Amino acid sequence: MRAAALSLALAIAASAQAEACTRAVYLGRDGMVITARSMDWRNDIATNLWIFPRGMERSGEAGLNSLRWRSRYGSVIASGYDISTTDGVNEAGLAANVLWLVESQYPAFDGSRPGLSIAAWAQYALDNFATVEEAVAALRAEPFVIVTDKVPGENRLATLHLSLSDARGDSAIFEYIAGKLVIHHGPAYQVMTNSPIFDEQLALNAYWKQIGGTVMLPGTNRAADRFARASFYINAIPKFDDPNIAVASVFSVIRNASVPFGITTAEEPNISSTRWRTVIDHKRKLYFFESALTPNTFWVDLRKIDFSPERGKVMKLDLGENQTRTFAGEASGSFQDAVPFQFLGLP
Repeated sequence: MRAAALSLALAIAASAQAEACTRAVYLGRDGMVITARSMDWRNDIATNLWIFPRGMERSGEAGLNSLRWRSRYGSVIASGYDISTTDGVNEAGLAANVLWLVESQYPAFDGSRPGLSIAAWAQYALDNFATVEEAVAALRAEPFVIVTDKVPGENRLATLHLSLSDARGDSAIFEYIAGKLVIHHGPAYQVMTNSPIFDEQLALNAYWKQIGGTVMLPGTNRAADRFARASFYINAIPKFDDPNIAVASVFSVIRNASVPFGITTAEEPNISSTRWRTVIDHKRKLYFFESALTPNTFWVDLRKIDFSPERGKVMKLDLGENQTRTFAGEASGSFQDAVPFQFLGLP
């Protein structure tokens, strides 16, 4: 088993992977659940934070045969280029994260089912579901086809997989492999990174579990190594009673799986700088944000936000170029009224 895992690891190391990210879920005492993720990308992806109330009319942005829905839950999200939802949490405590997976291959959009732009995939989950179990039951029926498009400013299609976690500690990973939807569902699926596909990540992680994280852990920035480190540390850190200390400890785990800012290697395009990190305290409904280029962390308390259709507003927190604007403490009062962005999609 070790020989097979090492062979797979060497094959991954030799391949050129795309942009990298890491997601990990901490399961603490008394129902404490905390989800962390890093966003690693070669260039500034113009991230801002947005508040979306309930009752928003949505389109899958896939032309005439677009999926359409009205949001059941309000959410706070981190955008990409202000054309997509990359990360976020809704008022019910469901978190969604999209990460790069170069092996993704989506079904053909032939008109037999409505289309959903990949840019709105995470938002669809946040708008419609309160729990992972509810989302898995609905998405397993494949009520839509994911429609992808080129990454802004680049000549390649967006290839992503989706992770969900909720206030109960449940998790799910959604991947499209060879045009087929693959779902990994259960609280044991705490960590997700990038290539290879999730089944192969689990096989690699089994190898490192035999060695034991206190003996040795892989230290490179490659996805498989970050998976092994995050998997070990997210379960090795103590189950703290104090939620603030737990959040700090989870931040330390996601920082350990981050890439130092400024690291770029022409021969290894899979290594990209960590641009920002988020941590979600599901129980307290706090959304923490940390830019790699600012000196402090701030957070948004979803309990302070009016998500109602009658009084709730679309609001934006402009983080500035490279997310260099500095905010401190609870920042819900710093959001400004805004026109909602349009998800990237087909004309």
